[in-house]
Order: sequence, then C-alpha cells, then structure tokens
Amino acid sequence: MWNYSEKVKDHFFNPRNARVVENANAVGDVGSLSCGDALRLMLRVDPQDETILEAGFQTFGCGSAIASSSALTELIIGRTLAQAEQVTNQQIADYLDGLPPQKMHCSVMGQEALRAAIANYRGETLEDDHEEGALICKCFGVDEGQIRRAVLNNGLTTLEEVINYTKAGGGCTSCHEKIELALADILAQHPQVAAPVATSKDPHWQEVVDAINELRPHIQADGGDMALLSVANHKVTVSLSGSCSGCMMTDMTLAWLQQKLMERTGCYMEVVAAEAAAY
Repeated sequence: MWNYSEKVKDHFFNPRNARVVENANAVGDVGSLSCGDALRLMLRVDPQDETILEAGFQTFGCGSAIASSSALTELIIGRTLAQAEQVTNQQIADYLDGLPPQKMHCSVMGQEALRAAIANYRGETLEDDHEEGALICKCFGVDEGQIRRAVLNNGLTTLEEVINYTKAGGGCTSCHEKIELALADILAQHPQVAAPVATSKDPHWQEVVDAINELRPHIQADGGDMALLSVANHKVTVSLSGSCSGCMMTDMTLAWLQQKLMERTGCYMEVVAAEAAAY
C-alpha cells in the first residue's frame, strides 16, 4: 500500500477548482478514458497581459491524479502564461509534499495538460508525436516525445522510472524493449542528464508550513490564497493566487510571514513570491 501525504489526501477529498470554467479560452486535454487516466484543464486567460484568471479541471483517474490536477490549478492561478510554462511536474509533486514513485505520472499528466492548454490559447498545434513508429506504448498511448520530456525534465535513467513517470510499459510490458531503446537514445544525446539529487526537507519546513496555515484563513477571507513551493537555504518561496496576485498588500503579507518565521525559527528567513523567484 502506498503512503500518501496529508496534502495529497486533502486535495483528493477537497479538490480545488474541480469544475468547468465558463468562457475558458484555453483548454488542454491529455490521456484517455480507455487508458484509465484523462485530464481536461480549462483556463480563462486575460488577453491583455496573459494572466491566468481562472483554472478548472475535470479528471478521470486515481486519487493522485485528482490531487495533482487540483495542485496544478493552485500553482498557476494568478500567474502569466510565461510564468506558468515554467511549472514542472516535480513542483506539482513537491506542492503535495511528494507522491509515491509509482504515481509520479499523475504530476506529469498535469504538466502535459498545461502545455496543451497554453498551446491551445496561442493557436498553436503541438508537434504530433504519434507519427509512424513514434508511438511507444499502445496500452496507454505514450509516444516518444512524452518519454523524452519526462526523461529530460526529471533526470530519468531506468525503465522503472520511465514507467512510474509516464505509465508507458505499465500494461502488457511488450513495449519495454522500445522504451529501453528510446531511453538509451535520449541519454546518448544528452549525457549530462542525471537524476536530481535526493535531499531531505529543510529542517524548518514544518515551521514554515505551520506559519502559512496560520496566515491562509485571513488571505482566503479576502479572496486570495498562498501555497508553499519550497524552503531552502533560509529562503522560502510561496505562490500567491486569487486577489493576492498583484495586490498592493502583497509586500506586507510577505513581511508578516517573514517576521513570524524569524520568531519561530530564531533565524533570518527570506520570503519571496514565486513571481519574483527565478523559475
């Protein structure tokens, strides 16, 4: 049995933005019902500055798929399309305090849906990877392009990792040889690819979580929200959404959190919003 974080459970039982977005002008569809996982991501984008004003989703899949879709919408509301493009599947997983390795494909599905929605908004046609010979896994409809992106974005180096992140090869197993050949080719072309170094959470992680949880109800009462993205080297990066995005009080909100963290941890903690961070 897999162990799920409390945040995954929360986003499964209480998914955010699980709805149809009226007047959506960007829609991304990935997966298929026949394969067991499908996601439709809907965005309402301000045509003036390309800020994502609303995001909603419809997901057919497991609890991790629902939680990942919910987390994705929380991460991108209030961001511009250019900023949203920088959101990775690993950030989706980190936002949920991690996913079991066998469920990482759910975060990848979210990233692929976002990619499709942005292309849809811009009137672009995504490169058709399903050309003759490019479809690797017929069971789950995974092509070489999807495997390539997952490998390069996440530093995958083994067949098992590719299965966990894309579901390719998780059915009849007849495509395992194709996956290994594709993986070998990708790694040969990109020898610098290496799996991200696994690190334990920052020792102040829980104190930051507690401080944000104390602040969130006040922010939500004003129509906004805050989510923790990362804690590293005394730097806390948060995502602001809803009315918080671009709000004149943003600096005061971040300063309040920074002061609380200094009181809790006894050391200086820099707090920045994702829009100001280097992504």
